[in-house]
Amino acid sequence: MEEFFENNYSLLTRLVEFIAALTGVLCYKKYKDTPVKYFIYFLVGVLFLELIGSYPRYVKKLEITWLKETLFEHNYWFYTIFWKIGSVLFMIFFFRKILKNKIVKEVLKYSALLFLLSAVVYYIFNFKKLFLNFSPYFIDVSGAFIVLFCAAFYFVEVLKTDKILSFYKSIDFYISATVFVWWLIVTPITFYNIYYSASDWNFIVLKWQIYLSANIFMYLTFSFALLWCKPQKT
Repeated sequence: MEEFFENNYSLLTRLVEFIAALTGVLCYKKYKDTPVKYFIYFLVGVLFLELIGSYPRYVKKLEITWLKETLFEHNYWFYTIFWKIGSVLFMIFFFRKILKNKIVKEVLKYSALLFLLSAVVYYIFNFKKLFLNFSPYFIDVSGAFIVLFCAAFYFVEVLKTDKILSFYKSIDFYISATVFVWWLIVTPITFYNIYYSASDWNFIVLKWQIYLSANIFMYLTFSFALLWCKPQKT
């Protein structure tokens, strides 16, 4: 089991990311006049960023020695900036595009500014931690809560309109529901990252299993939604 996940976790994750990105590109013409086009950009960007972010694996295979014992030897910084912070900011941007309530949109705007400012201030005073450790709990948890609230605001808005009658045809609904479930699943794992070490392979394999299952669910749902749904102008 350990060997299987070690050898195939990245491959399987990249595969479902590729399927979602390719589906988005093929469906781009259908959604080019809606906010979903930004989500397609996001899916394509995720695929390329994940490929780039796996550079420690390439360094190891190619036996590149000049990166060893430098701040860039590990990819903590990359995923903290582009995933832990960047993806949250994108989700706020996307939901502000599809939500109607102006007050909620303003709340999300200032939430984004506060979230980004908090992260920047933290790393100004803890610069080396950006390169040597996973992102701190407050970034992971606050980011997750923001995304969950974004999705929750969307659900409430749908319940108050006639959209509830045809929600199953709305790609905005599928995106919102999927990111809501994904963040709800993976966020609790953050609190156990202290056990992520070669001395505890049971936890590593469990984490890989959870993330792989969540990723397969998320990206295949995105692919299905892009193909199944019809564009809706907001």
